[in-house]
Amino acid sequence: MVTAKVVIRNLTGLHLRPAGILCNKAILYKSRIQFRTDDDATANAKSVLSVLGACVKSGDEIEFICEGEDEQEALDSMIRVVEEGLGE
Repeated sequence: MVTAKVVIRNLTGLHLRPAGILCNKAILYKSRIQFRTDDDATANAKSVLSVLGACVKSGDEIEFICEGEDEQEALDSMIRVVEEGLGE
């Protein structure tokens, strides 16, 4: 299991379009990919409904938790897609 924290920088947070981009990236990996929010809620990064339900806003810090055979590659990819702005 590997983890890393990242801050959501896009102004609108994880609304539908960035949530979809995040999920589309996550489903490329075999590992289980989740993230935890500041209030200890956990979301499945492969589920748009789960990501939207986490209500992540701009400036919130999330912690990705990846577990599986390609966990490090998955974690690096999740961090990169967030830092690139999730398409915005």
